Amino acid sequence: MIVTTAQLFKHAYGKYAIGAYNINNAEQAMGLFRGNIEAQSPFIIQVSKGARSYTDKRMLEAILRACDEIFPEAIFAVHLDHGDEKTCLECIESGFYSSVMIDASHDPFEENVAITRRVVEAAHARGVSVEAELGMLGGVEEDIAVDEKNALLTDPIEAKEFVAQSGCDSLACAIGTSHGAYKFSGGQGLHFERIKAIQEQLPGFPLVMHGSSSVPQDEVARINAAGGKLKEGAKGVDAEQYLPAAKLGVCKVNIDTDGRLVWTRVHREFFQDKPEDFDLRSPGKVFIAEYAKFIVSRSTYLGSAGQLESVRAHAGSKGGAA
Repeated sequence: MIVTTAQLFKHAYGKYAIGAYNINNAEQAMGLFRGNIEAQSPFIIQVSKGARSYTDKRMLEAILRACDEIFPEAIFAVHLDHGDEKTCLECIESGFYSSVMIDASHDPFEENVAITRRVVEAAHARGVSVEAELGMLGGVEEDIAVDEKNALLTDPIEAKEFVAQSGCDSLACAIGTSHGAYKFSGGQGLHFERIKAIQEQLPGFPLVMHGSSSVPQDEVARINAAGGKLKEGAKGVDAEQYLPAAKLGVCKVNIDTDGRLVWTRVHREFFQDKPEDFDLRSPGKVFIAEYAKFIVSRSTYLGSAGQLESVRAHAGSKGGAA
C-alpha cells in the first residue's frame, strides 16, 4: 500500500525512524520489499534523478507497481530524492509518487523558500508530501558535490522561518552527516545538540537525515579482499545513533551507499569464487537475499521493525493510509 511520507511520520514521530532506501533495479526492489516484510517495517522507496534515467523512469515505476501487487501487505511511500523544481513537478503530475524532495539548498534562503513554496502548492493540490532541505551536507552523491569546508549545519532559527514560509511537510537538515561512500575524515558524527535545538524550534515537525549510511567496515574489507580498491577507514553514521536521533524528531533516515556496498561485495565475491559462471541471475539471487538481510538489520537499528501492524491499525482508525 502506497502512502505519503507525511502519513508515515505521524505514526513514527518521537518513537522510531523510517528507513529511506534508493533503488535502481529489480534486484534491489525485491530485496527491499522482502527485507521489510520480514522485519515487519514500513519503509520509503527513494528514486533519484539518476535512477529515473538509468534505464527509463517508466521501467522503474513499473517494477514498483509490480512490487506493490506482489507484496500487498507492505506499507511504503514512493519518494523522489533530490529533485529540482522541474523533476518535482513532473513526478507530482505523474500521479505515482506520494512524496517529493525539492533540493534548493544551494540557493540563497529567500530563493530556496520561493522554489519550495511553488513545489508545495503543486504537490498539496495532488495530495503529495514535500520534503525540503536547509543547510548543505558535504560529500558526493550523483550530481551533488560539496567539500567539507563548505558544508553548513542547519541554523535552528532559520529552520523555523523556512518551514513557516515554505509550507513543506518535512525538513532535511545538515546535522553532521555526509553524502557518498567517502565520508568526512576524522570520524564525523551526528551533532545531537543541533538536532535538539532544531526540534525545540520545530516541536512535532518531522526532520530528515540525509547521508546516513554507516559504511560497514567489514563490507569495505570484503570488497577490497575481492579485488576492490575502496578507501579504507571511510566512516558513515554509527547505526546505533539512528534511534536516539529518532527520539529527537528525525523521522526519515536516508540509506543509499550501504546498499551499493552490499551489491558490490556480493558480485565481487561471487565472480571471484565462481569465475566460470556467466549467468547474471546467480549473483542476483544472492544479492536479493543479502540485501533483504541488510534491510532487516537497519530496521532494527531504526526502531521500525515490528511496527507494520501498528501502522496498519493506525491507518484504519484514521480512515485512511497510515
